[in-house]
Amino acid sequence: MAELTLDSVTKVFNEGGSDEVVAVDDLSMGIEDGEFLVLVGPSGCGKSTTLRMIAGLETVTDGEIRLGERRINDSSPADRDIAMVFQSYALYPHMTVRENMRFGLEESTDMPDDEITEKVESTAAMMGIEELLDRKPGELSGGQQQRVALGRAIVRDPSAFLMDEPLSNLDAKLRATMRTELQRLQADLGVTTVYVTHDQTEAMTMGDRIAVLDDGVLQQIGTPLECYHAPSNRFVAGFIGEPSMNFFPTTRSADTLSAEQFTYPLPAAATDALGDATDITLGVRPEDVGVQPEADASGDHEFECVVDVVEPVGESNNVYLRFAGAPEGETFIATISGMRNVAAGDRVVATIPPSAIHLFDDRTGEALRNRSLADVDGVTLS
Repeated sequence: MAELTLDSVTKVFNEGGSDEVVAVDDLSMGIEDGEFLVLVGPSGCGKSTTLRMIAGLETVTDGEIRLGERRINDSSPADRDIAMVFQSYALYPHMTVRENMRFGLEESTDMPDDEITEKVESTAAMMGIEELLDRKPGELSGGQQQRVALGRAIVRDPSAFLMDEPLSNLDAKLRATMRTELQRLQADLGVTTVYVTHDQTEAMTMGDRIAVLDDGVLQQIGTPLECYHAPSNRFVAGFIGEPSMNFFPTTRSADTLSAEQFTYPLPAAATDALGDATDITLGVRPEDVGVQPEADASGDHEFECVVDVVEPVGESNNVYLRFAGAPEGETFIATISGMRNVAAGDRVVATIPPSAIHLFDDRTGEALRNRSLADVDGVTLS
């Protein structure tokens, strides 16, 4: 087990050519010994390329990767003391589970056969697949194959695990179960782990910290709550969270934001954070939007709205709202209790509390002010 460090790592495909692509751009981050770090971002953002550079499956164009104190840029994959679990499981179909799990140790170590056997069987017991050791991958379910792939990595006792969307081939219920199992397993083993996913729910629920990438550039690295409640920019604010944060383009005049359908007076603390910025995006998460029955919207932060669509999801309802007078299709989302009866066409009052708003510079996307955390129980930002 060891700390993993990426120092100004860059990956350029077809360097110098007309079709040059910068897949990862000057990426620096440190993964602590025993930490579970999740790399998350949209498809094509560079997260899998980053993982493959750490594994040695892609060369590094510039920068340095270190495992502990050892620079591993030029080390072969076999010499990096890293185990990787792939999305496709990558099991040898002609081998039994036992043979799949033994193979890496037989090829890369001089460990005696009896020790290999003991290690494979103890790992299989830990993964709950000891009864499957004599079966072949084709006889196993997707979840069982995933456990074999994880077991094959664990028997190597590596300094670090790399996982490239290992749960994406599983159905939703099994994926949720495996998320919990993976967290428990990683905590028990205490092995430094880098986990790649495009699913922000996996990122939020699994990682000690998450690193958000977009177009090859690191946007933010922090705890799930830091990225959710204190996003560094509009991209992170919109990517993390489901449903996504609501955004309203506005123009600022002194302490007031003006949009086509509403004006929004700012509290003094928010005005002070804006400096001389005038083109501002107002952001608010759906769960922070209050929805009340039809009444006169008399408060500064209350707005008459019409319910456009209601999405019941069990414990909550996602309510799509239009400001009174806004054209169809121009909606924002409020998340309310699933026990509340709201229907399309209802006239309601929406409240956007000043304590919950986020403010972003329209030109740069940078967060100028994030919501107050004073009313978020138990949130501690490091």
